[in-house]
This record gives sequence, structure tokens and C-alpha cells, in this order.
Amino acid sequence: MPDSEHSSKLRAQCAALLRRAGIVVTGPELAALELADMGLGSFEREGLAVLVYINCGRYCAKELVMLPRQTCPEHRHPPVGGDPGKQETFRVRFGTVYLRVGGAPTADAIARPPRGKERWYTAAREIVLGPGEQFTIPPDTLHWFQAGPEGAVVSEFSSTSRDELDVFTDPAVRRVG
Repeated sequence: MPDSEHSSKLRAQCAALLRRAGIVVTGPELAALELADMGLGSFEREGLAVLVYINCGRYCAKELVMLPRQTCPEHRHPPVGGDPGKQETFRVRFGTVYLRVGGAPTADAIARPPRGKERWYTAAREIVLGPGEQFTIPPDTLHWFQAGPEGAVVSEFSSTSRDELDVFTDPAVRRVG
């Protein structure tokens, strides 16, 4: 987690991206914005900001805010008890998102894993999403995503989110929230 002065700067950057996306957030929502650095200590490289509107036993709605070229590390949402795992739909509100999922590799893929981390990024099929475009990721599907050069804002609609149970390919990732 970034220190408080750095956190304030990052929150201001995220607020600006939310405004560019036309999304109004309240002061308390901005204060509650999670700056998830995945325990890696390099938020601007691997991480994302998460604003949770609601997360209950039936569904979840969030905004994911990503700085330019920021990457959310590869992970999956595993089954929990009798639940098959989180299914999520990403709808891009601003910017471009390069989403990688399993499947045949995309020959001219744009997203690149952070330098030195290539072995932890294996999902090779790239789906490029711009404003107004969306994609649904099935439960227990390995995926990672990266913002384009302007950053990105993504609305996430999903079944119940259990972020603390997500399984990351990189064993150094520590996700709580």
C-alpha cells in the first residue's frame, strides 16, 4: 500500500479518470477507494484501484480504475463450497483495456506482462475492449488485464466477490480487500 502522501496523489489521479469516464463519486466513496498493490509494492506497475458499490451474497458492482499501462496480475476466481466461482462482466467506461484469457494466443497482442514477470502471465488470448464494450469472464477462468496509454475505468458486474480467495499465478501476490 502506498504511503499517505503518495496515496493522496494516486486517489486524485483515479478521481480524474472517473470524471473523464463521466462517473460521479462522492467524497466518502473516494476515501474508501482501495488502492490494491497486490502486496507487490509497485501499484503503478501491478495493481488497480477498486471502488465497491455493493458486494452481498448474491451480486457485486464495482468500478476498477487503472492508471496508464497498469496491469492487474493473472488470477482466477475459484469455486467456493457449492458456488462455481465468481463470474464477472467487464464494461469499459473510459480508455482501452487489453484483457487476456485462456485460449489460442493472439498473434498481434498488445498487452505485455511487466518486465521480469512474464512467467506469471500465461493467458494468451487477447480481447481489446473500448468504451461501451464488454466481456464476461466465466467462473474459475485464468485472466489478467492491462490499461491502455490513457488509463481505464471498468465497471465490473459480478456474482459475489471474494477477493481474498482469488488464486494468483504469481505466488508473491497477496490480495486482500
